[in-house]
Amino acid sequence: MILIINTSGADLEFVLNDVHKRISVEKQSLSLAPECEKFITECGATWRDLTAIGVVVGPGSFTGIRLGIAYAKGLGLGLQIPVVPINAFELYLADTPDAFVAIDSGRGDFFVASTKTAPCTMGIDELETRQMECPRTVGHKPFDLTRGVQIVRDKLAKGEKVPAVPMYLRPSYAEQPKQKNTNAE
Repeated sequence: MILIINTSGADLEFVLNDVHKRISVEKQSLSLAPECEKFITECGATWRDLTAIGVVVGPGSFTGIRLGIAYAKGLGLGLQIPVVPINAFELYLADTPDAFVAIDSGRGDFFVASTKTAPCTMGIDELETRQMECPRTVGHKPFDLTRGVQIVRDKLAKGEKVPAVPMYLRPSYAEQPKQKNTNAE
């Protein structure tokens, strides 16, 4: 059985084979472990039934992504099973491979990617031009996390051994240079 974990947004999301659950929580850091265990139990499974873990590595919430990856790696290490990174672009493109993916970053720009555009950030003006390279644009609705199971299977079948590391398309707030106050004397 393949467990998929998504902490890249405000909610917790899990998939176990074809069962999907989204849980609204106040604090992901406090809820992730107990909610994951509860979900696995509700599915009639145990930790030992897991053969791999897929984890959404971004783009999305800086802290949420790190939390999900750390938790997945801890589980994988303890259970001695592979942890496979999945990014949101792969999930969108699994349903619509010819699409231009544009995800609102919430900071005045978009996270974008397509088969013709490597993952990056883009302003609205460039996005409006570049999205025309593809017949449709997606990203305005949530992706289908259940697609992650097949993505993990495909990566394992190909023997991919890519470490689960965050997909950051820009520096965090803490890493960005501070703007100097030009009005100060």
